[in-house]
Amino acid sequence: MKTPQIPLAKEGYPFIFLAAFITLILALVATSWVTYIGLVLTVFVVNFFRDPERFVSAKAHTVVSPADGKVILVEKVYEDEFFKDRVYKISIFMNIFDVHVNRIPFAGKVRQISYSPGKFYSADSTKGDLHNERCGTLIENDEGVKIAFVQVAGLIARRIVNWLEIDDEVSKGTRFGLIRFGSRVDLYVPADIALAVENGTKVRAGETIIGYLSV
Repeated sequence: MKTPQIPLAKEGYPFIFLAAFITLILALVATSWVTYIGLVLTVFVVNFFRDPERFVSAKAHTVVSPADGKVILVEKVYEDEFFKDRVYKISIFMNIFDVHVNRIPFAGKVRQISYSPGKFYSADSTKGDLHNERCGTLIENDEGVKIAFVQVAGLIARRIVNWLEIDDEVSKGTRFGLIRFGSRVDLYVPADIALAVENGTKVRAGETIIGYLSV
């Protein structure tokens, strides 16, 4: 499993260097207000790719949030790819100002990774839920408990990054990828979980407890 650099995700370096280079050129040839625009853009790009440390809950049988953002959906659904059973689906929407580095919600082994190409509708829309590009991962622990998380591209997001590989042993709260420029992560957990979030809850990747597994 690959590991990004801290405190910035290494995937952001080309964008940061490009924004900084453009700002430098503007400072040499353009007016001050145009240069200021370039500087603001550079600061925005650096902020987007920030990768802060997080304090992961040590409580047993907890599932933590895989993403920063706001919970926009909590419902029981029939999941037919990873579980083929009814589970809870928790959707977390990341706006362009949230940290976009994603983290492992539960310790275990990576059993399946599934990538599906698609469209780029708004990630919090019905069309986005049905048709957008996505990358899903299934994790199973030694007790046979399974959870899955799906990175979903959005209107602006055009690149899903997932550093995981099949049979990786992963720890709760470790980084596993990111989605560039705003999107959504769907988390699927067993239906008997005791949820600790609801619609509208603000969450932080690796820190906010989504729920408690009954194992």
